[in-house]
Amino acid sequence: MANQTTAPRLKTLYNDKIKEQLKTELGLKNINQVPKLEKVVISSGVGKKREDKRFTETVELTLTKISGQATTSRLAKKSIATFKIRKGMGAPVGYLTTLRNDKMYEFIDRLINIALPHVRDFHGVSRKGFDAQGNYSLGIKEQTVFPEITFEDAAVLHGLEITFIIKNGSKEGSTKLLEAFGMPFEKENK
Repeated sequence: MANQTTAPRLKTLYNDKIKEQLKTELGLKNINQVPKLEKVVISSGVGKKREDKRFTETVELTLTKISGQATTSRLAKKSIATFKIRKGMGAPVGYLTTLRNDKMYEFIDRLINIALPHVRDFHGVSRKGFDAQGNYSLGIKEQTVFPEITFEDAAVLHGLEITFIIKNGSKEGSTKLLEAFGMPFEKENK
């Protein structure tokens, strides 16, 4: 008998409940107009420490462990004399990985339910991270909030950025989508 895998919890929740709920809340005529997560990009820049091999290896290893897939190194797009950076030359200035489909939903579930509650002095994520297309960016100061990170990996601390790319998004629609997934936004001051 074939090994059947179950769909991630948030994917099932989106397809069974959230999609129809958002269609009604946003007053959309067609189910295909509902905001939908397209991909999640996890990235980290290495900044001034780009020549420090231990630091860059730690950043690359951390992103690989957190995402569950290989990372891609990024070279400089511009030459900046002040930072001694030449376009496309030298050490990578950052690393990133892109998650889609099941891995994306599993990562979001771990982020919302495990990692974010471990952030020190956490009062919710900012509502100001949305762009004009409804995509959302979230910064995390330390990689140690993820359970995949061991004590040895935490010896070198660095931050990372998580960007949610949302299809058919708007600021309002994307906020409602992420709230439906359980994203803990800051309480609005009225």
